[in-house]
Amino acid sequence: MADAAGRLTKLAEEVLGAPLPVRIRAWDRSESGPPGAPTLVIRNRRALRRLLFKPGELGLARAWVAGELDIEGDLYEALDLLSGMIWERGTAAGKPQRAAALRALARPEVRAAARDLLALAGAPIPPKPPAEEAPKSHGPLHTLRRDKEAISHHYDVGNDFYELVLGPSMVYSCAYWESPDATLEEAQRDKLDLICRKLGLAEGQRLLDVGCGWGSMALHAAREYGVRVVGITLSEEQAAYGRKRVAEAGLADRIEIRVQDYREVHDEPFDAISSIGMAEHVGRARYAEYAADLYALLKPGGRLLNHQIARRPLEDEDAYHVDEFIDRYVFPDGELAPVGRTVGQLEDAGFEARDVEGIREHYALTLRAWVANLEAAWPEALRLTTPGRARVWRLYMAASALSFERNRIGVNQVLAVRTPESGASGLSLRTREWRG
Repeated sequence: MADAAGRLTKLAEEVLGAPLPVRIRAWDRSESGPPGAPTLVIRNRRALRRLLFKPGELGLARAWVAGELDIEGDLYEALDLLSGMIWERGTAAGKPQRAAALRALARPEVRAAARDLLALAGAPIPPKPPAEEAPKSHGPLHTLRRDKEAISHHYDVGNDFYELVLGPSMVYSCAYWESPDATLEEAQRDKLDLICRKLGLAEGQRLLDVGCGWGSMALHAAREYGVRVVGITLSEEQAAYGRKRVAEAGLADRIEIRVQDYREVHDEPFDAISSIGMAEHVGRARYAEYAADLYALLKPGGRLLNHQIARRPLEDEDAYHVDEFIDRYVFPDGELAPVGRTVGQLEDAGFEARDVEGIREHYALTLRAWVANLEAAWPEALRLTTPGRARVWRLYMAASALSFERNRIGVNQVLAVRTPESGASGLSLRTREWRG
């Protein structure tokens, strides 16, 4: 079994038809690959069995979460080098590589290397998935029950853990960096204030915050703009944390935090609605309903700020599928759509789209800040959650930062108005007056 790393490198290069861009260190301490490059550490050959029984992204993800795969060196550099092979993020860019891999398997030398991989992997027994993996759901997507289960998987993992990652702001969405030298807390405050200004919030108005998280938007809007806020979330842990913060701030007379789905809100009308990082959970099949429900909840002249991650459009939209790693370990049932489709569906519901601001570079900065928080307190993170869960968060946030930087995904703030029949939108003639 000597020189497992060399044999694995040979197999990878036979399949890829190109040199492997990273080093490999195997469980037998053998190493192979370009000197000075980040090192993919295969701690246990069980990782190979995971790939054999579940080839591709999910097999790799399971090995990573289980601690059987690791990276030494710069994590971002390693993921960037490997992105074309692994973290394709659902783009069309990976199709030629997958086709090349299939052609490679037809070559005798590659089939011989594959047999070598079988020998390296050991006993042909499928390893059990890590405990952190969400069970595969069945039945219709985005029912009330299934959405609540998906939200619970992602958010009910411990408020203390989220405090460590997110910092004092407790905002789990893209910050707005007025300067790259700003702190994460300053950038999150600036994002919340920008949204309040885009919505034109004023004393005495009523705001619905859809997907309110731990209450940060509700607190900022009530404290700084004097509005009354209803915040809704499907996470019991978020709601409890948010209510505690509201009580401590002395704002219980202005803010109500509910465990409630947007489809269950019937105490309209609201002057404004903020939906920040929530619409990714709605799903393609339900998006028209989501847009229509929010439209109905607004007063004529009311504004919606929809802050949502977007993916690049595909030539064949029916071919879109969610990353297996993201679906099973991060956001079960989450779906991304191109920003054009989002704007179109908001308009179909009756909204007038008035502004679209793309801020994907801001999300890359935000994610890097979250990864830095996690890495700086890694022993504490392992105490607050499982090692597998901490590894999930580190990988998905680092890989997502690269995806935003490389324009594989983006994030947009769409300002839309329920414009009355008179046509009076209530917006200033001055473009983007919220800039000050």
